[in-house]
Amino acid sequence: MPLLHSGDLGIHYQVVGEGDPLVLVHGSWNDHMSWRPAIDADARASFRVITYDRRGHGRSEAAPGQGTRREDEDDLAAVIEQVAGASAHVAGNSFGASITLGLATRSPGLFRSVTAHEPPLFAIVADDQDAMAELRPTQATIDATLDHLRNGEYEQAAWLFVEEVALGPGMWDRLPAEVRETFVHNAPTWLDEQSDPGWATLDLDGLARCSVPLLLSRGSESPPWTARVLDRLAAAVPQARYQVLEGAGHIPHITHPEQYVDALTRFISRLPAPGGRAEGGSTP
Repeated sequence: MPLLHSGDLGIHYQVVGEGDPLVLVHGSWNDHMSWRPAIDADARASFRVITYDRRGHGRSEAAPGQGTRREDEDDLAAVIEQVAGASAHVAGNSFGASITLGLATRSPGLFRSVTAHEPPLFAIVADDQDAMAELRPTQATIDATLDHLRNGEYEQAAWLFVEEVALGPGMWDRLPAEVRETFVHNAPTWLDEQSDPGWATLDLDGLARCSVPLLLSRGSESPPWTARVLDRLAAAVPQARYQVLEGAGHIPHITHPEQYVDALTRFISRLPAPGGRAEGGSTP
């Protein structure tokens, strides 16, 4: 079981495929295995794909409490530096997208590109009354989920989060049993994450100064708040590419892996590479 060290913690990671390094950053509740459908959908054919378990998830070690999002960002930096090399393409989902964007504002030199799917950066739209109104049902569900977690009701919390925040009604039963088990196992870590006062913030001025190519994506079936957050990010980075994945929701690499991988590889293949070619050669 390969481990790298970030501070005093051991971080579990895996590498498959060959090509330019692509680091995949999972969201809350799950672990590196959530990327398996995307990897099986030919991501490994184009990239050296690096997945890892964020601290407190899967096989990675946990500090007392999850810690802060900034510490998660430091872990991502360690993965890039120790496994990918000098820099990498990085794709993050949900809270993993928040981590990716946070590190990109601090250390843009670590990135060849950034792909961010539906980061829950609620704080950046706190001045938008319409956005906050759209967020109220989600926030109420989050509060109810936290109550379940504080009472040790991890399966109820995981079910509620999947059904009413992440994927929608009926989706819990459609998830593979191992995915449901992972959500329940990692539930306490999400409770710790929510205690970080900076979990939903981002330095938009820092992001605007970041010249790293950026793809922002959301699912057409996702809640309206996802569009509000992405619109604010796109306003800060006008050169960013913005894509809606039709039919998909909050975790497209699980529910629509072929579509997600196609969007990701097309974005990266169009980027200039050393020598003036596109990263993946010509784009179909």
